[in-house]
Amino acid sequence: MDNHSFGAAERVIDHLMQLHPKGFDLSLERIRVLLEKLGNPHLALPPVIHIAGTNGKGSASAFCRALLEAAGLSVHVHSSPHLVRWHERFRIGGPGGASGYVDDQLLAETLKRVEAANAGATATVFELLTAATFVLFAEIPADVVILEVGLGGRFDATNIIDKPAVSVIMPISLDHQAYLGDRVELIAAEKAGIMKPGVPVVIGQQDYEAAEEVLIATADRLGCPLHLYGQDYSAHEEHGRLVYQDGDGLMDLPLPALPGRHQYANAAAAISAVKAAGFSIDEQAAERAMRNVFWPARLQRLHEGDLVTGAPDGSEIWLDGGHNPGAGEVIAEALAGFEERDPRPLFLIIGMINTKDPFGFFEHFAGLANYVYCAPIKGTEAFIDPVALASSAADAGLSAEPVSSIGEALAAICLRTRADQPPPRILIGGSLYFAGNALFENGTPPL
Repeated sequence: MDNHSFGAAERVIDHLMQLHPKGFDLSLERIRVLLEKLGNPHLALPPVIHIAGTNGKGSASAFCRALLEAAGLSVHVHSSPHLVRWHERFRIGGPGGASGYVDDQLLAETLKRVEAANAGATATVFELLTAATFVLFAEIPADVVILEVGLGGRFDATNIIDKPAVSVIMPISLDHQAYLGDRVELIAAEKAGIMKPGVPVVIGQQDYEAAEEVLIATADRLGCPLHLYGQDYSAHEEHGRLVYQDGDGLMDLPLPALPGRHQYANAAAAISAVKAAGFSIDEQAAERAMRNVFWPARLQRLHEGDLVTGAPDGSEIWLDGGHNPGAGEVIAEALAGFEERDPRPLFLIIGMINTKDPFGFFEHFAGLANYVYCAPIKGTEAFIDPVALASSAADAGLSAEPVSSIGEALAAICLRTRADQPPPRILIGGSLYFAGNALFENGTPPL
């Protein structure tokens, strides 16, 4: 599964991207027709944990996988977007809780089958990739599938699943307003579209009461057994441990390996989801999961590599792909916690896609970050120009300047680092694509 020779699948995807739009569909009918031509593989899947939300989808997916694999189960995982390689979207479960990214040749052959079945019909690349996901996950045996929504929920291609084992809605905030609406309650309604009549739903910690109300009302209308954070389950830190609580009692667990207090609620949602899906997770398995969980570019510390070498000696370099105001808030909170324990000058190196709200992201770092360097994102033309991005940072009260690359930003930080101060703390982020650039340039891709 962990085939480190890549190329065949990427060549096929490059071909598909030339033939088909890369965007998202606004109807499920096209993928329904395509899947019928492929023999309806989505109807032959093992139990599905379906996850939507603005923030925390990837972390919840990682926690669910860690929990299930710690219990010895075989787990397939679909996630998006990828950081460096398309293969990251397809994690294939193996015996005894082992897993790895899909084999390159297998992915290439599956994509060719999907394209042949599509027979030149209109389809987006995401629809074709989702169809390939269902083919792979149906034909390779596993105990459970974790299926992450691409965008929204109601019209997302993954929502072709009619009867998941559980639906999970993670925190909702403003993002993708052009597709989902400009108010959190409208976005919540789109995310709530993955709820199905009578299927249990787990609602993660919500920052907006209006969003939570929409989710609860939808669950009530559909007769979904509801598991609501703060009401039916919760988690908090106590004496350096994570205490999870629900109707079955308490679990005393280690703090998650994913940094940041926001991960406590994400871990809790995953535990609740796995249980609601009908899987038994004992405290020993949950403890292993908290210690072993990993999800790249979610406050991931880079300990070695080319970027680390290019930073001032003794620097901390953190990587996070969070890209909207809600993500900015939790990342800034986590970095403020780091600052309390170990004060250091904080520098940001940020690249953002041009559909995002840079001011809403940057405003949470005012008074916390010493300086911001704004860079382009390689591999796409849809990034905010670094000059404009630096202007947004300045509007949010930050000192900022444009640069041409992550390497140029690190060189500038070296010049700004003073001998009478601790080595700096550096956050590289603002986009999962930009985080992928950083992993590639550092020489430590997630594959």
